Amino acid sequence: MDYWVTTKKLSKRAFFYEARVPPTTNSEQSEPAPRTNRDKHTHVQPENSASSAATRTTTHRSKKHGGTFVYTDHRIRTDMGFLLTKMMTVFGDKEHKVIIVGLDNAGKTTILYQFLTKEAVHTSPTIGSNVEEITVRNTHFLVWDIGGQESLRASWFSYFCHTEIVILVVDSTDRERLTVSKDELHRMLAHEDLQNAAVLILANKQDVKNSMTAAEISQCLTLDTITTHSWHVQACCALTGEGLPASLDWMRSKVVAN
Repeated sequence: MDYWVTTKKLSKRAFFYEARVPPTTNSEQSEPAPRTNRDKHTHVQPENSASSAATRTTTHRSKKHGGTFVYTDHRIRTDMGFLLTKMMTVFGDKEHKVIIVGLDNAGKTTILYQFLTKEAVHTSPTIGSNVEEITVRNTHFLVWDIGGQESLRASWFSYFCHTEIVILVVDSTDRERLTVSKDELHRMLAHEDLQNAAVLILANKQDVKNSMTAAEISQCLTLDTITTHSWHVQACCALTGEGLPASLDWMRSKVVAN
């Protein structure tokens, strides 16, 4: 059984990605659709060719541009980062892959669109992911904002492959769940696909009274114990954009240095 991925460019910043597992029968295996001038296909070997047809589909959307990414069946997830990275360079210069993670309601999507538009936009909880291209002084980033609800965190690793920077957004007012953020961070950094990734911690919602400082968050996340990855903590406010230009400068410095 083969996995086929189709990519279609929707706009300057958004793409349509569809990955599907063709159904099979005992007597024959269905063939992928032939190439067209508009489509580019990437062929990937499955982890278990003897497995049955796909049973689960997850959809990722870019709210601003309507881009949709669909992958079918959990068996494809370990190849997803590779496929996404290949897609990143199909339509232009090299783009450095960044993922934004964090618990729900931390402000991840608001930060993504502050990076992009320098404006606060109305957002709703992300189901799946949003993806945008951000350029900082001729350095191109493809940034994936991944949903942070508890039910979605187990799928974060699907995005890890070839990630150069992990942005962890922390709600500086959410003291009760800071331990959860710490556990998720250290679990991610133990993953083999993130061995070379740099880590940016954004201490968001600094405009709220009695929010924790960046130093307090650094201590609660036990960042001083992280010796295998380069990391940085930045206080910020997603609504006003305060602290975000400095974050982009740090991101650029890391990829340029590499």
